[in-house]
Amino acid sequence: MLSLLGAILAIGLLIVVHEAGHYFVARWCKMRVDRFSIGFGPALLKWRRGDTDFTLGPIPFGGFVQIRGMTLADDVAADDERAYPNRPAWQRFATIFAGPATNYLFAIVLAIGVFAAIGVPPDHPTAYWTVGGINEGSDAKGKLQPGDRILRVQDQPIYAAYKGQPGQSMSEAVNASKGAPLSLTVLRDERPVTVVVQARYDAKERGYRLGIMLSQYIEGVERTPLKVLGAALYYPVERTVFITAGLVDVITGKQEAEFKSVVGITEMIKEHIDVGLLDLLQILMLLNVYLGLFNLLPLPALDGGRLVFLGYEMATRRRPNPRIEATVHMVGMMCLLLLLVLVTYKDITRLF
Repeated sequence: MLSLLGAILAIGLLIVVHEAGHYFVARWCKMRVDRFSIGFGPALLKWRRGDTDFTLGPIPFGGFVQIRGMTLADDVAADDERAYPNRPAWQRFATIFAGPATNYLFAIVLAIGVFAAIGVPPDHPTAYWTVGGINEGSDAKGKLQPGDRILRVQDQPIYAAYKGQPGQSMSEAVNASKGAPLSLTVLRDERPVTVVVQARYDAKERGYRLGIMLSQYIEGVERTPLKVLGAALYYPVERTVFITAGLVDVITGKQEAEFKSVVGITEMIKEHIDVGLLDLLQILMLLNVYLGLFNLLPLPALDGGRLVFLGYEMATRRRPNPRIEATVHMVGMMCLLLLLVLVTYKDITRLF
């Protein structure tokens, strides 16, 4: 339960970071922010500071910043200088862009902490698989330990692929056993230890599994301040390129799309919490990049969709029809909610 609560709080942190970006830039641009809400539903907690009501809802998987005049339902006077539609286009653009940008900045901050702790991999690293966690009831329980560095499988050396360096898949090695006992040589407390572990068939995954979570150990890491800062700044760029390439492959049919709802993401974060703090910080780094990039996609109802309309206005100096823009975003929101319901249903059925 503590891991589950931690996972929910971690998702809440992602949302707070994103919405705080909108909030602070809106205030800097002298816009009136009527409400800053984390979670949906009737307010469990509510307090007011200045012109803004801060609320905490019972459903923690979302949030919003309500800026005066952002919706057609807001009746604002033409001379209200603090209303969103009456501010210069570049300020409106900066306010919308600030949400995803803050997620990217937070990913950099987390990366600085993580790389300072674990070091920065060299340009041509040697990477090993390590045991991150062990499932209860698996044959590996009591034989392997978290932190074990896997050196050999069936007397064959095994390495993890990392930054262009070749490696072998543990899943392929385990599946090749067809359930027969596997001999693993691991490095534990600087000494090699050999154990025999039997994989079990997982019907959901359609393959054999050892019942362990894998992490990576990189040899030759560095911790100099310049290396740490450089790697942290490059991290969101590298991840964005990688994620974008995956999206292109999905669009072109080279790989199958895999969506996760907040239920699936919560489950994933919980697994990393069970491994340890550094694993949690690393998944939060990645999720911040995902959230920032996803919101920048030029789709209706997302920040990227609003930026498209604002970009048109700044380029042509003509404001789009507010009703058309609102309709586009409303249709996009309905499609997004439908997709969210379907993916959530899939994740829930997978759990049971």
